[in-house]
Amino acid sequence: MASIWRDFLIAVVTALRKPDERSLAEERRRAVERLADETIRKHQPPANPPE
Repeated sequence: MASIWRDFLIAVVTALRKPDERSLAEERRRAVERLADETIRKHQPPANPPE
């Protein structure tokens, strides 16, 4: 989870530095997707609970 937040913060810092708009948008999209995937996995119940 820490790597997701790190990637997100890197995307924010990069945005403040005014790089190429297309690459910035792509980096932000990837960071948000990773954060969303991690959040979904965290809140999903296990598929096959142990018996």
